Amino acid sequence: MQLDETDRRILRHHLAEPALPRAELAARAGVTVATLWRRLERLQGAGVIRAEQAVIDWRALGYGVEVSLRFTLDKTDPRAFDDFIAAAREVPEVLAIETFLGRVDVRLNVIARDMAHYQEIYRARILTLPHIAELEALMLISTIKEQEALPL
Repeated sequence: MQLDETDRRILRHHLAEPALPRAELAARAGVTVATLWRRLERLQGAGVIRAEQAVIDWRALGYGVEVSLRFTLDKTDPRAFDDFIAAAREVPEVLAIETFLGRVDVRLNVIARDMAHYQEIYRARILTLPHIAELEALMLISTIKEQEALPL
């Protein structure tokens, strides 16, 4: 889909402040409310805007530990990826599951309240996941940049 400058302006303002009332968003983007609604519907229909969602800060809820776990799977079983991913989806503390080409097959981002809680999760839920050949853990120290916005 080709975006024109009006689409880009709407998206920039919408990404910057997703909770803006539509009238305010229209004013900031320099369009009428009716034009804004048509543009947003078109962008949603084209899949450019997939969803509007709440972003919850899990740290504010008491989760102070985040660990990125990198897995290499034992791929001798043709269902290794599917079995592993299905089991990982069942772990409530897993925030993200990503697959890769290369030495690492899958990465899980896991949260925990503290190190004792992480140790519980690791022993009871992570080490029991199927088809693990290798596992590497990287503990998050700080997030320097985190943004989903594209340079529009």
